[in-house]
Amino acid sequence: MINIYLVDDHELVRIGIRRILEDEKSFSVVGEAPDGETAVQWCRSNEVDVILMDMNMPGMGGLEATKKIARYQPHAKIIILTIHCEDPLPTKVMQAGAFGYLTKSASPPEMIKAIRQVAHGLRYLSPEIAQQMALSQVSNLDENPFTSLSERELQITMMITNGDKITEISEKLNLSTKTVNSYRYRLFAKLKINGDVELTRLAIRHKMLDTRQF
Repeated sequence: MINIYLVDDHELVRIGIRRILEDEKSFSVVGEAPDGETAVQWCRSNEVDVILMDMNMPGMGGLEATKKIARYQPHAKIIILTIHCEDPLPTKVMQAGAFGYLTKSASPPEMIKAIRQVAHGLRYLSPEIAQQMALSQVSNLDENPFTSLSERELQITMMITNGDKITEISEKLNLSTKTVNSYRYRLFAKLKINGDVELTRLAIRHKMLDTRQF
């Protein structure tokens, strides 16, 4: 039996995925969470085989949650389920400890295949993800400027473009507002931009942001 934990801030998404997974006799959905914080807390005292993790959520996002859970429960295999297929997000998440990366356009059979594969210790990437990662390694014709950011800078970028204020980011990441602003100005310098509006435009241009939220 493969025990699975669902993490997504949309209840309807969790319900839909749960129904798909419960049709598989060898799968058992043992719990679910609406955000990264809840998932991390749950994983501190519970064991699970596979975690399906959304990337963008209020509070702690998928990247930070993946990094923390990989420390607390290294045997759990995390699959990121997201709309984003552009590097550097897939690369950063896999480096953080994820075993799989699926887009939300994946079919139920592909999701089931990915779960079975990572449960057996093998990594899984959606075909479009694998193609994007391969192209980013061999081509500099349209280089994504976000590849220059550190993991923490990328995380703060995603939180800013998601609408979080500096004080909110500070509380969620347990960092001082001064430290958050230092990261913020550093990433501005790396990206050669002057503010949050330009950051959001750049994120949209490079498909780092779900424009359906606007």
